[in-house]
Amino acid sequence: MSYPALVWRYLRLPKHDYVVLGYMGHLDILVLWPFAKTRGIPIVWDAFLSLYNTVVEDRELLARYNPLALLLFCWEWLACRLADSITLDTQAHGKYFSQKFRVPESKIKRVFVGAETDLFYPVQNKIRDREIKTNVRPFTVLFYGQYIPLHGIKYIVQAAKLTEKDNIRWILIGQGQEKQTIVSLAQSMDVESITFIDWVPYKELLSYLHQADLCLGVFGDTDKTKRVIPNKVFQIIAAGSPLLTGDTPAIKELIPDECHGIGLVPVASAESIAKSVVSLARNPSQLLGVDFSGIIKQISPKAIGRNFVEHLNGM
Repeated sequence: MSYPALVWRYLRLPKHDYVVLGYMGHLDILVLWPFAKTRGIPIVWDAFLSLYNTVVEDRELLARYNPLALLLFCWEWLACRLADSITLDTQAHGKYFSQKFRVPESKIKRVFVGAETDLFYPVQNKIRDREIKTNVRPFTVLFYGQYIPLHGIKYIVQAAKLTEKDNIRWILIGQGQEKQTIVSLAQSMDVESITFIDWVPYKELLSYLHQADLCLGVFGDTDKTKRVIPNKVFQIIAAGSPLLTGDTPAIKELIPDECHGIGLVPVASAESIAKSVVSLARNPSQLLGVDFSGIIKQISPKAIGRNFVEHLNGM
């Protein structure tokens, strides 16, 4: 264990204004709190997500009254008490923490996840745009991410079945908890328009984003779907690629008004996904001239950094 050495190094540090603990800092905060408290230093915890919600409520890996689930809840409840401030990705997610763990809303601040704009960026005169004008290939729809309930991948598979009469190709990249169930569903429905890819190197995702005519966000029927904006949504926007995702309170924090190139549909609705995709496939010129520069300015690393510093200065 590295904690004794880290505590010793922390105690020898010169005076400082804050201690910032990042994602998966649940144990770190329990270890550090008495020493930071002794020095009078506030702890800012960038929680990112709730382990209890992820394991118990969203993925249902543990039953609600399983002793491990109760232990996980108490652990997270205590971590929320020890932090002087908690950073989360959306206001909707902050309300969940406030209600579930009885945390004052004033203690919770929103900072968007954002995207690495050096890895995900728009490309002018994309091959996709030229091909849309000439219809030289199938309309390509891309999903990538973990196969977990949050993403609602079963609705994507069902939508693919509903659109078989159109010239649409669906690419699903990823692995995870529900992968075999989803593949079995596609096979049982005899969906031939889907290509499953297990894994793509991170730096190659941009190429897939630029080649796709439309990229997919999240459509799950879980409460967590309504509260978070996954990394991939920020990455898709940063890449300047058209996006279709679930209409949730969280996404409205980033996109409050109608935005050309971003479509919102009801969650847990294969029919809504299929209807939107078919409409775009039959009239792909609707997706030309997408410009997300205004949103990208809000989700770049510099913008995220400024927001976080403003949060610290406001404590």
